[in-house]
Amino acid sequence: MALLPLTALFVGDVLELLVPVDDGDTVEQVGQQVAHHVVGHRVARRDAPLRVRHDGRILAPETIIGASGVQPLDHIEVFYRD
Repeated sequence: MALLPLTALFVGDVLELLVPVDDGDTVEQVGQQVAHHVVGHRVARRDAPLRVRHDGRILAPETIIGASGVQPLDHIEVFYRD
């Protein structure tokens, strides 16, 4: 597995993050890694699933991030599904 650095914004936060993930992580794991730095700090915790958006499309949670078309330093958005 290889390091995959991404820029990420958790919707509702004011800071963009640089998050190093493993290209073998699932999209769900990536969303949780971003949420770890934000939820409970600057964004309230909610009882709802996390979703990840890349280039306007919502990625399936079980997809491997390295196989999803996301490239190093691409921007993703993480948000709670309503």
